[in-house]
Amino acid sequence: MPNLSGIVNQAIQTSKYPIILDRSLISSNMSAPQVIDWSRIMAKVCEITGARVRRGGKIHRSGLAKKKGGIGRHVTKVIKRDVSPNLRKKRIWVPELNKYVKVKLTARALKTVAKNGAYATLKKAGII
Repeated sequence: MPNLSGIVNQAIQTSKYPIILDRSLISSNMSAPQVIDWSRIMAKVCEITGARVRRGGKIHRSGLAKKKGGIGRHVTKVIKRDVSPNLRKKRIWVPELNKYVKVKLTARALKTVAKNGAYATLKKAGII
């Protein structure tokens, strides 16, 4: 079995996200254990812009508007809700590296990649 501490330490130093080692994926024929970064997979966060889930409110109103002859609209309750970013999982081709890079990004960040180029945008975000 390979030295796990060296591989895990290297993964922790190179990743900007917390690392979780899945020992169930280690088999005898593998040369190195599989290191899975669950927080990167599960989080609803754009890797380029940092956009994340926000809390918002929906206002419920009742009554007839004044311009329609009523006494005005009144707030009856405010409901808390989550406002999620418009996330996509994409494989972006980076010609400078001659390979694809998997990223989770918002639609706005995808427009930034198209405008500024894949390598420059991913490098600035610290992904490559």
